[in-house]
Amino acid sequence: MLKKSFAAIARHPLEAGASVLAVIAVALASYAFLAATAASPFGYVDASKATVSGGAKVVDDSAAVGNRSLQFGAPTTPTPPPATSVNLDNPAKKEIAMKLVSSAENSTLDWKAQYGYIEDIGDGRGYTAGIIGFCTGCGDLLKLVQYYTKLAPDNVLKKYIPALQKIGSFDDSHAGLDPNFTKDWKTAAKDVKFQQAQNDERDRVYFNPAVTQGKADGLRALGQFAYYDALVVHGPGNDSVSFGGIRAAALKKAKTPSQGGDEKAYINAFLDARNAAMRTEEAHSDTSRVDTAQRVFLNAGNFNLNTPLSWKVYGDSYKIP
Repeated sequence: MLKKSFAAIARHPLEAGASVLAVIAVALASYAFLAATAASPFGYVDASKATVSGGAKVVDDSAAVGNRSLQFGAPTTPTPPPATSVNLDNPAKKEIAMKLVSSAENSTLDWKAQYGYIEDIGDGRGYTAGIIGFCTGCGDLLKLVQYYTKLAPDNVLKKYIPALQKIGSFDDSHAGLDPNFTKDWKTAAKDVKFQQAQNDERDRVYFNPAVTQGKADGLRALGQFAYYDALVVHGPGNDSVSFGGIRAAALKKAKTPSQGGDEKAYINAFLDARNAAMRTEEAHSDTSRVDTAQRVFLNAGNFNLNTPLSWKVYGDSYKIP
């Protein structure tokens, strides 16, 4: 730009004097402006800072001296820093998750004592068993026994695989299982390999997918737990009463944090959709595991599931100190 200015002066000497006077005038005006702004509330001392007082800010400007200029406008509210994220796969948080689910599934916080649990609770899914409520009529119990058989080929439950394979989805049949299946289940529960199998299948089918999706949606431990508990009860899938369908319904009402939405608003939307799905089935029409547990933590702003925790499920009170 300077080369062009001097070339112009050389070509037009008569106009040059006027041009020089104009340049000097502009320079004097700029000096006066800078002197004034230095003393004004809109001035700045440290040009490395992005904002200044009075609602003005320093911006990049290739046409300005030093490539920087002042931009004036209404003061803006600074964006708060992102909250510290605590995930459910943190060992301490995972233990809390196991206790929360056990309070709803087994009416106790001692989830490790539930490997041998088994009964038909009359929900149309046959036998419900183990630490997470594996069901003979859901298919997950069959996969558990098959996986257990890989870990311990001569286990006591292996002989029930053909019968389990014949039981359909949402089938409460006990065909080929009675009268000894429940007894053999309790026997197997004493085997550490069967305990490992339950832990592994819980994580593979329910826990890990919940945490993975929760992280992708920008949710902290509470939101990830809401996903996990929904997967435990409703299972994976995209129909309206499965996890995928519940999440899809929530997304119609609110954005996830990763989409720029509010975390509390989204979790509330998800829990609302979860309740709606639960009420479609008589066996799950009691929504206290949502309303007097997860919603309590949400309303308290406890997104990280920090202890102490107090909640109720089916009218029973629980506490983690």
